[in-house]
Amino acid sequence: MPGGADPAARLLDLEAALAWRRAARGPVVFTNGVFDVLHRGHVALLVAARAEGDALVVGLNSDASVHRIKGPERPLNRERDRAYVLGALDCVDAVVLFDEDTPARLIAALQPDVLVKGADYAPGEIVGADVVTARGGRVVRVPLEPGFSTTGLIAKVKGAAP
Repeated sequence: MPGGADPAARLLDLEAALAWRRAARGPVVFTNGVFDVLHRGHVALLVAARAEGDALVVGLNSDASVHRIKGPERPLNRERDRAYVLGALDCVDAVVLFDEDTPARLIAALQPDVLVKGADYAPGEIVGADVVTARGGRVVRVPLEPGFSTTGLIAKVKGAAP
């Protein structure tokens, strides 16, 4: 596992992630997301993803990517802070930032054995599924935890009285 117990050391650049991938034994699982305000739904997805293989690498949208996708008020937490929180979870072995709007390039480079996304994504909407299945890998859709979303949390906070 990269970095041992230091959550910050689990944040890898692409070169280090590729070296880590080559050294990994057993199935490597990949999932991705913004993970702006980490909540129970995120953790449930990450735990389920890790259970699908021997190591879990999380592709994390950079701040610039989140801003383009989610709008001018996001992210609430900076990329290094989001990566640190993810790296502190036992189920996460490595975190890799990506600047694009999708993790397609990162998935193509890492060649994971299993790709995990939330069940809110239809099979045809899962970026990188073609890359993973072409190598004989699997795509797993994990059921969502009802009532947990960052967008919902933000709306709730905005609606709350000061």
